[in-house]
Amino acid sequence: MDSLIGRRDETARLRAFLEQARRSRGGALLMHGEPGIGKSALLADLADAAADFVIMRACGAEFETELPYSALHQLCAAALAQLDRLPPAQGKALRIAFGMDVGTPDPFLVGAATLGLLLEYDGPVLCLVDDAQWLDRASAHALAFVARRVDAERVAMIFAARDDAGALNLLPQLAIPRLGDTAARALLARTLRAPLDDRVRDRILAEARGNPLALLELPTTTELAGLTGDFDLLAPAAAERSYRARLEALPDRVRLLLTVAAAEPVGDPSLLWRAAALLGIETTADDEVPLVEVGTRIRFVHPLARSAVYRAATDRERRRAHGALARVSDPVADPDRVAWHRAQASVGPDEEVAAALARSAARAGPRRGGGRGGLPGTVGRTDIRSGAAGRTGAGGGRSQTVRG
Repeated sequence: MDSLIGRRDETARLRAFLEQARRSRGGALLMHGEPGIGKSALLADLADAAADFVIMRACGAEFETELPYSALHQLCAAALAQLDRLPPAQGKALRIAFGMDVGTPDPFLVGAATLGLLLEYDGPVLCLVDDAQWLDRASAHALAFVARRVDAERVAMIFAARDDAGALNLLPQLAIPRLGDTAARALLARTLRAPLDDRVRDRILAEARGNPLALLELPTTTELAGLTGDFDLLAPAAAERSYRARLEALPDRVRLLLTVAAAEPVGDPSLLWRAAALLGIETTADDEVPLVEVGTRIRFVHPLARSAVYRAATDRERRRAHGALARVSDPVADPDRVAWHRAQASVGPDEEVAAALARSAARAGPRRGGGRGGLPGTVGRTDIRSGAAGRTGAGGGRSQTVRG
């Protein structure tokens, strides 16, 4: 329980929350705190403690906030084989919501179907949703619906958000504070690989203001033994500088591979490797590919790492990544995402891309569930220009991890 320095109280509450779910007293909790404060680390620690749970994951993405039900699809993707076990009306509602059928999804049926999917599992279920401030509105409402109906079930739902989480704000909350001085010093000491002058250490501690990510990342990019004078250290900025420094040391082909991974928010490994092959990216066993964990899903080590990779890429590199992803994505099963990637890859007016976006917006309209609009960049224009397509700068005994 002490694996995370300075987080004894928060870890204890989350473990107790997990134990309640094991006893059919489930619930939902919203963690909130500034970027880099340790929300993702707490989610990872909780997953490690959930050895007997089915784990379902999703992570909000800034550039998917206008794609109705995109986050819900990410959470449920690996459970879609169980759709046929739901009542027909519920199964159809989810299929419509996920673009697998035509029609207008009923928000109540979508919520009920999502709850039904979770309850189809024999064991307890843990849903972990990071960066919940970037959930699309329709997904947030569906997940809030489910969260209010699992108090007598073996289901635990943990959301992590930086700030406003929309419909999830009414859930019980757990604020994640900055580390105290003792914990901050202990974390910095564990991070350092070389002796550090006391004045430099005190300066780092003062500027980091108890933000764990800043304390972890700054020493990896700064020659601390010679650090003097003024330096700017805002936690997210420091972390992004650290991630960018790692990127600069990598071969071009590895950086491009990471850009493709950052541009593919679902985290589907098959899409990543097919896009990489299309781009002629060849990696060897000797190539270091930092910042990502490759398993059944591609996961960045931290949401800020994904943002740093995407921001560090040139416009041309991002266009190449999106263009390749558009070509390897299934235009029948996922036409909206294909349209979105094509728009991101455009460099000038393109009526064909504009028409695809218009069709996507028409499909999205009935699925919005009160959302703010269709795909990014679909604002009534018929010509798509570079940057006009909604680019954001960011953009049994063992557990079974189900990552959509």
